[in-house]
Amino acid sequence: MDKRGRQKRCKKLLVLILFTLMAGRLWSGPFWIDLESGGAFTGYNDVQIPSDTGTRFSLADDLDPDAVWFFRLRLGADFGRHSVSFLYAPLRITSNGSVNKDITFRDTLFPAGTNLEGTYIFNSYRLTWSYALIDERRFRFEAGITGKIRDASIELKSESDEEIRKNLGFVPLIHLDARWNIAERYSFVISGDGLAAPQGRAEDFMAALLYRPEPDIELRLGYRILEGGSDGGGEVYTFGMFHYILAGIRYRL
Repeated sequence: MDKRGRQKRCKKLLVLILFTLMAGRLWSGPFWIDLESGGAFTGYNDVQIPSDTGTRFSLADDLDPDAVWFFRLRLGADFGRHSVSFLYAPLRITSNGSVNKDITFRDTLFPAGTNLEGTYIFNSYRLTWSYALIDERRFRFEAGITGKIRDASIELKSESDEEIRKNLGFVPLIHLDARWNIAERYSFVISGDGLAAPQGRAEDFMAALLYRPEPDIELRLGYRILEGGSDGGGEVYTFGMFHYILAGIRYRL
């Protein structure tokens, strides 16, 4: 993404945050806003498109992926033991280099030794409902369901050729959230969404230490893993793992 594109996205995010803060103050309801940011690093990212005739290669090993800054925005509300939230989680990673073998990607042959740029985009939009099965002073456990829309694409290009494979789809996931209150202001949490099926899998889980300087403010530091992919029976093979070092803040409106 160019500089102008990044500036436009940051402006939209700022407007959304300000609107949410103002609306929450007017409604005086059980609403909260959660912002997370940090660094994202590629563990593995294997691609073969089509999965029956294309060349399998790695955007992490054959090419050199960038480490990137990321952000996630979640808006939610708590109603007793029930919680509802919406998450916007974009991810864009670019890899560069050359490969010592021919690569067939979709309908294009990229000869061995060609300088390549690969772009992996995995934007996620999720609506989650959860219910606290256990709600005690020292421990809280929630379970629920998440409806996820993935807006993904993989692009490979050289100086002379360019191919892109886009995918927009819906995925149902199971949501789990476990929190241990280890001290008056400190908690440890494991939270995320995941599901496995014969055609693929998706996992997105966080482990973090929480600190509450004020009753309405929650700060956290932690680690997140995003892993999964699909083997679409001849159409696409793509599996990746990404590691996040994160800092976040949740503000109850």
